[in-house]
Amino acid sequence: MSKRVPRVLIAKPGLDGHDRGAKVIARALRDAGMEVIYTGLRQTPEMIAEAALQEDVDVVGLSILSGAHMTLVPRVREALNASGLNDVPIMVGGIIPDEDRAPLSALGVAGVFGPGTSTEEIRDFIERLVAAKDANG
Repeated sequence: MSKRVPRVLIAKPGLDGHDRGAKVIARALRDAGMEVIYTGLRQTPEMIAEAALQEDVDVVGLSILSGAHMTLVPRVREALNASGLNDVPIMVGGIIPDEDRAPLSALGVAGVFGPGTSTEEIRDFIERLVAAKDANG
């Protein structure tokens, strides 16, 4: 039995205009055999939730370099929940201070990845996350 191919949405919420990291991750995940949807720059939480719903994704990855993660992540979670996507995990990548990791986790963020994280580590994390989600129904 072959394992299911994960569907991953990569999004850039807010006004941050730097998307090189998001594009690198999107390409690495695609090259690893995942289905990747990249929404582009300056997405609202509602736009991200709508794309996640329409694309039936397994996980939402947010790239945030602006420092607005403690404002944007709760809004994205709320928008996902309002769309009935309570079970879709969020991952966050970018410049995230260590002291914000626990509050993000409390908001339901499944993983936080900072500068220097390898694409293999992110790929493996997503594969484990999706496998666990599938095993739990």
